Amino acid sequence: MNAPRIALVTYAPLPDLDADDAPLLDALASRGAHAEAVVWDDPQVDWSGFDLVVIRSTWDYMDRLEEFLAWAEQVSEVSTLANPVEVLRWNTDKAYLRDLEAHGIAVVPTKYLDPEVHNEGRKIHARIPGRAEFVVKPTVSAGSKDTARYRSGDVEDRGAAVRHVRRLLSEGRSVMIQPYLKAVDEVGETALMYVGGLFSHAARKGAILKDFGFALDEPLMAEEMSPREPSPAERAVGDAVIAALPHLVADAGAAFPLLYARVDVVPDDEGRPVVLEVEVTEPSMFLRLEPGSVDRFADTVVARALRASMR
Repeated sequence: MNAPRIALVTYAPLPDLDADDAPLLDALASRGAHAEAVVWDDPQVDWSGFDLVVIRSTWDYMDRLEEFLAWAEQVSEVSTLANPVEVLRWNTDKAYLRDLEAHGIAVVPTKYLDPEVHNEGRKIHARIPGRAEFVVKPTVSAGSKDTARYRSGDVEDRGAAVRHVRRLLSEGRSVMIQPYLKAVDEVGETALMYVGGLFSHAARKGAILKDFGFALDEPLMAEEMSPREPSPAERAVGDAVIAALPHLVADAGAAFPLLYARVDVVPDDEGRPVVLEVEVTEPSMFLRLEPGSVDRFADTVVARALRASMR
């Protein structure tokens, strides 16, 4: 049997992969696979030459979403893409939180503003919270890009928030407004990593939005990262999300369990874990924080690639 060929997909600023993913190349090679880092929008790449195409650090997709999804569609026609394009379509717009909530999973309370409906002053003001702190972000974003934290009781902050929302809507972008949960500052987020549908490990992500009224125009990754043992309640929420995904993503039944998934949870004001994000497009998996996680990921990738090569 020929060695399976695997593409680990990145973007032009990281042609050799993110430092967290780079060890996968040696791990896959040690398992008899031929793996290489490939830039997703490189026109010279022949995607049909790979048995499995694994999306890792395509961290410019949010600015080129339609192009990215079209690329994923094209790759799917000639190879096996992980995670598949149907999952990417569902996950690249954070309005998927509505689906999770409708499925009975606790999520951060969210108000949505649509550019075709809410792009006028009074409708924007009506959705700005009247008290406590809140966050404004576009529904299509990553790494807290174009995201900012505001204080409802501060006149300047409220004005800045309205301008922030108006700018995003005027660009044709849908907006979400969420309460800023104070526990993020104290205990951080818990990122739950799943490989092949099974829980692998967890990490603590420190707060990113430490300042007020400052919308980041470039993606930002959490600097404060550490291993974390999730609580039973956090695991229950993460497991519920993984179990729900096959019911929420249309036309992707054969893709489950997914090769990779990350569920980010935070405590609400009562201390109960709620879902902040579900990352099944190109999540950092924080492999460097957990001994054995690179091997688990590599084993699963090779198994998927071998299966794909026999189709």
